[in-house]
Amino acid sequence: MTRPLYVVKVGSATLDRGTIHTELAALVARGARLLLVAGGAVGIEQHYAALGRPMPELRLANGDSVRYCPPAEMTHLVDAYERVTLPGVEDGLRALGLDVFTAVAARGGLVTGRANRPLKTVSPEGRTRVVRDHRAGVPVEADTARLRALLEAYDVVCLSAPVRDRDGGAPLNVDADVLAAALSNALGADHLRLVTGTAGLLTDPSDPASTLPHAYQGEAARYAGGRMRQKVRAAEMALEGGSADIAITGPHTLAEPAGWTRFWRGTAPEADLELLGRTVGVPSVSGDEHELAAYLADWCAERGIDAKIDAVGNLVATRGTGDRSLLLLGHLDTVPHHWPAEWREGELHGRGSVDAKGSLAAFLEVLATADVPADGSLRVVGAVEEEISSSKGAFHARDHYPADAVVIGEPSGSDKLTLGYYGLFKLRVTAWVDSGHSAGMDAVSAPDALTEAVASLRASVLAQAPDALSALIDVRCETGRERHRAVGILNFRVPPGADLDALREAALSHGSDAVEIAVERATPGHSGGRTSSLAKVFSRAFGQAGVRPRFVVKKGTSDMNTLATTWRGVPMVAYGPGDSALDHTDEERIGAEEYRAARSLLADAVARWFALPEGSR
Repeated sequence: MTRPLYVVKVGSATLDRGTIHTELAALVARGARLLLVAGGAVGIEQHYAALGRPMPELRLANGDSVRYCPPAEMTHLVDAYERVTLPGVEDGLRALGLDVFTAVAARGGLVTGRANRPLKTVSPEGRTRVVRDHRAGVPVEADTARLRALLEAYDVVCLSAPVRDRDGGAPLNVDADVLAAALSNALGADHLRLVTGTAGLLTDPSDPASTLPHAYQGEAARYAGGRMRQKVRAAEMALEGGSADIAITGPHTLAEPAGWTRFWRGTAPEADLELLGRTVGVPSVSGDEHELAAYLADWCAERGIDAKIDAVGNLVATRGTGDRSLLLLGHLDTVPHHWPAEWREGELHGRGSVDAKGSLAAFLEVLATADVPADGSLRVVGAVEEEISSSKGAFHARDHYPADAVVIGEPSGSDKLTLGYYGLFKLRVTAWVDSGHSAGMDAVSAPDALTEAVASLRASVLAQAPDALSALIDVRCETGRERHRAVGILNFRVPPGADLDALREAALSHGSDAVEIAVERATPGHSGGRTSSLAKVFSRAFGQAGVRPRFVVKKGTSDMNTLATTWRGVPMVAYGPGDSALDHTDEERIGAEEYRAARSLLADAVARWFALPEGSR
């Protein structure tokens, strides 16, 4: 499971408040890697005051003032970060039990930059002059290998300006927000947060409640003044050069959604596609579902829908409190990796557009508009960790959200209904051999032994389930002083009805002193057939739409299998937009009309299910 990377820029005024430290610690507690970029205005003022040294400034032609950084001042600027700002960050985070690395970005060339052109300024007498020794610039390159190593070694890595001048000379002062954006792009961050002292980006500077909640590329600059201009500039840089989800947050916090301005990469072709685009636009690789769950919970709350994030991280949104319950179970997570979501000629390109954010977005839009009867309940669950073996979200749903019928959100295509799935039988196979030179007579390596064991296992399991599909999906080798070891993960996709106890017995019979076999997962296949009440309402919805449907049993595995381990007699189907052949590929994309067709048909099927007479569900 990949640990998400957050890049968070926090100004020194916010750092001085201390409460942000707790919020940063909460990110780490969720399993995130955290790169903190610390601003230094307060620390610089304190350091210069302690020295009794005035901080020189320059006045620009537009009336703004900037800190003047000639070579003689750069030593003091670095000292301000290293003696005031960074020790304060380290002390605050270490007090919460975190292991912290801090440095100015120039140290060791962690970040290098390019000097700006000479600066046109205005003297106190009002004369224009050009300043050539101002040591300010922009970051251009990061030592990503060392930064990634630091991020793995420490709970928090904290950098500050200045950066190293790539052409030599004194270090370069850079804007901290821009530094954060550059690092986010260079490291392929999942999330970029620019914390401000105001409630996000205000459309009316005199009204702290006028936060602009959403901004597409190029829209926010007209609302930005003063220091906020640099935050907007940084957000636009991150939109252009990376795939992180981006927000300016405040005041002085990451935790108040009312103070967020979210930035989005591309405007949807039509308003009814906005949720789809934004859902795909928030990265949510398995283990990193929280930000998407929180965004969707806010979306639901804005529409008066009862929504929460449950104990395992699932999004749970419900309308109605009656006993007749229909569950729409999708999932929040995707496989690695993500890239910028983009609309092109009526298609949305992006990780998860097909598997399975298209389904989840359609579920939520149907939930928002459905006519739920007084005796009914319609619930949408966006589960976590569907794409990895844990299936934590689905197991929690199985045990906490009972239902009379279930639609699983997986891509079938708008003209197909999935009636069932193959099951999953997963083995961890470990083979050992004594250490020895590969040139020795009759030498057998650990990979050789593993290959032989896998071949025997495959033959035995397939003898019990001839229609199963098998694949060796992972291999790793370890060299020890006395023994060498090779470990492989052998996957079987087994059809509904396969005897998992027989498969387990056949597999474990191959264990020996030199081969260890562990069953990592044994999930049965499940198929419900065309005659269930749920399949019938979908058939009628297909007919109403003029679609001649296809009914399929898929060779993959879904959360349907997890529910079926204990739920008996509950009708289940899977339905959702998108071409499943694009699942897990770099070509993942979904068409607007395909999405609309599936959403409309799903809404019809849901309405028909609630209209069924008592006893026929």
